Amino acid sequence: MRRLQVPEPVIDEALLAQCRAAFPVLPASSAFSHVTAARLLGLPWSYAIAEDVRLHAIRPIAHAQTRIDGIVGHRFHHPREMVTVDGMQVVCPADTWVDMGELVGRGRPVGLDDLIVLGDACATRLGAVEPLRVALGRRTRPRGKRTLQEALGLIRFGSASPMESVVRVMFVRAGLPEPLLNEPVHASDGSGRLLGFGDLVWKIHRPGKKPVKVIGEYQGEEFHASDEQREHDKHRRRGFERDGWTVQEIWKSDVSDDQARRSLVERMAWSLRVPADELRLSEVSPRFFSQHAIDVAIQRGMRNGVSPRW
Repeated sequence: MRRLQVPEPVIDEALLAQCRAAFPVLPASSAFSHVTAARLLGLPWSYAIAEDVRLHAIRPIAHAQTRIDGIVGHRFHHPREMVTVDGMQVVCPADTWVDMGELVGRGRPVGLDDLIVLGDACATRLGAVEPLRVALGRRTRPRGKRTLQEALGLIRFGSASPMESVVRVMFVRAGLPEPLLNEPVHASDGSGRLLGFGDLVWKIHRPGKKPVKVIGEYQGEEFHASDEQREHDKHRRRGFERDGWTVQEIWKSDVSDDQARRSLVERMAWSLRVPADELRLSEVSPRFFSQHAIDVAIQRGMRNGVSPRW
């Protein structure tokens, strides 16, 4: 398993204090799960999930459901792997990803792209996508199974931030080749010198043509806004470009709405020499519902003579 050097997750101290106070009063064999597990593990979550300030805890189905004010009690039939966070039992990343399928659906806080972003973070933490596949395979008819399966097909190891995941999935859906993630880029002069790591890296060989070498760099405002970091980025970019790479910077404003997303896809397509007529610009919007849910809603609407509303 390849490991990436990603920053240690930052856990909200207020959440830790809340969990420390609650853990001693939880029934035996309980563990924090679902939204609470994701937050304790430092995994990314959506704004809708962040609005759930309650604690979530789980215990085996043979025991009574936990009923404590401020705590959402869950029970499980299939065993979960556990990890320890600050001395407290917490459902592991892979099983937490599967558990989040329970929060999928109309009127619920988790959508398809949320599961992809969360799954990317879990895969990068665990060193591979396979633990997620195994965790999902252990369950019999888990809630949100079809959405979890669709998300699994788009989850990749190597994403170092939620926005890298969002941009990668958008590019693939829009018809661009899939990039490598946080890939080491070495000098082409045979020295093996490391020029740096590219967030999104394409090296495309076409018969009889010069290789297309493109790096997409997501520039998060918090990390890349300082003068020192900008100077470092500039020096690193010059090194890539001297070696024949095209570097495209990607900012949050580039994915702020559909028009911005389409412009970004067209810009990347030009760099990658992808013909405009091969693009699917209608696919640049984030997706909340799985394709299965959309198909079912369309079929139901056709039977009832109405159009589905999202």
